Amino acid sequence: MKNQVQLITYVDRLSGGGVAALQNLLQGALAGVFGGAHVLPFFHPIDGSDAGFDPIDHTLVDPRLGNWDDVRELGETVELMSDLIVNHVSSESPQFQDFSRRGEESPHSKLFLTYGSVFPKGATEAELLRIYRPRPGLPLTHIQLQNGEQHLLWTTFTPRQVDIDVRHPQGEAYLKAILERFHDAGIRVIRLDAAGYAIKQPGTSCFMIPETFAFIDKMTTQAHALGIEVLVEIHSHYLQQIEIAKQVDWVYDFALPPLVLHALYKGDARYLKQWLSISPRNAITVLDTHDGIGVIDVGADADGHTGLLPPAEINELVETIHARSNGQSREATGAAASNLDLYQVNCTFYDALGRRDSDYLIARALQFFAPGVPQVYYVGLLAGANDMELLARTKVGRDINRHYYASGEVRSALSKPVVRGLVNLIRFRNSHPAFGGQLAVESSTNSQLTLTWRHDGDWAQLDADLSKPAATVKYSAPEGERQFVVGPLEN
Repeated sequence: MKNQVQLITYVDRLSGGGVAALQNLLQGALAGVFGGAHVLPFFHPIDGSDAGFDPIDHTLVDPRLGNWDDVRELGETVELMSDLIVNHVSSESPQFQDFSRRGEESPHSKLFLTYGSVFPKGATEAELLRIYRPRPGLPLTHIQLQNGEQHLLWTTFTPRQVDIDVRHPQGEAYLKAILERFHDAGIRVIRLDAAGYAIKQPGTSCFMIPETFAFIDKMTTQAHALGIEVLVEIHSHYLQQIEIAKQVDWVYDFALPPLVLHALYKGDARYLKQWLSISPRNAITVLDTHDGIGVIDVGADADGHTGLLPPAEINELVETIHARSNGQSREATGAAASNLDLYQVNCTFYDALGRRDSDYLIARALQFFAPGVPQVYYVGLLAGANDMELLARTKVGRDINRHYYASGEVRSALSKPVVRGLVNLIRFRNSHPAFGGQLAVESSTNSQLTLTWRHDGDWAQLDADLSKPAATVKYSAPEGERQFVVGPLEN
């Protein structure tokens, strides 16, 4: 993966069109800005119950967006990352529909996990309560098939997303076919979506157990054989993230967003400094994604290990997000908006900072100087505000941060001083050679943080004073030391 800033986007929500339109944007107004793009699910259909994460056909590009040739051409513009959704498939998929019609006679009958396939001898109350799920209730849905059979299907996320048996030959063949299709289309990085839930084992939490690591390792070996790198998406305690990072190509730094917010809210860099000193160096750093702002990643775990932030600080953080967003995030979070991922707060990062341009750009500077490869979400790129109209229409909490931009909106947003300042930061992060070296993390007071990258004779330094807040970037250049103040670029 290139050590340059990547874009995270839906095809149709940024370009206003299909894959070809997104390519035109990346070759036009955004030419040279991004080294790679994580293109969120573009499979058939893009408008299911979970914004593409419930594919009916994972090997088919939604015809409204284009085809695999279009994807291949996009990959010649930027390095492409795509989602391999390993845990589940839509209940509308051809495989599940055939199973529904034919039951055990279907060639796909063993593709789907049932209560009985995981607990052939039944389960005790304690075993069922031990299962970890990111939403309330048990991950099981009662269904009657078209042929009259009744089953308790394993459904980690929603009843329309049926979990697959990734260890059965049918499940292995299903995932292998997707991986090979990606390779043929020129995709060079995959994100294993919901990989932590993929293995169900009686007597365990069914989340990030040893067998899960074995599965991830197997998938990674298959991907490497095709020249594809692997990013693993896991929300978990920070100590577990550090251990996971030792075994995979890339992990997300999901702890960074809440810690950056906390530092800016409180004018206190201590907790952020602590994390940057120990965080995985093979991380993909984010401040915002298509999901909410996570808080589980900085909290304590069920075994009593303390988190990166004390519980009272986390509670205050969440309440401050709600206050800065004028209560909009509260309307989109938890049971308030059909979004049961209770460990996430739904809000654009720009609104979480009260639309304060300087604060927002300081947050981005902190992200770009943090260890790892930065990704910028398309709404964040354009300093987007909460989409309350879309939220009201769909009543899905995460839609508050999933705006559909028309081409005119994109052009207008790119001219805003805050966005121009962000693009300036991105170009600096992409081009300065110091970011290929080593990071030193220092602070003289609780409110000050200095991040310095050095590589051979080159260096780049971010000096941030969170009490103001204010930040300056100093860096080596052929003509000597140079610097700029982090902030909006006025006309």
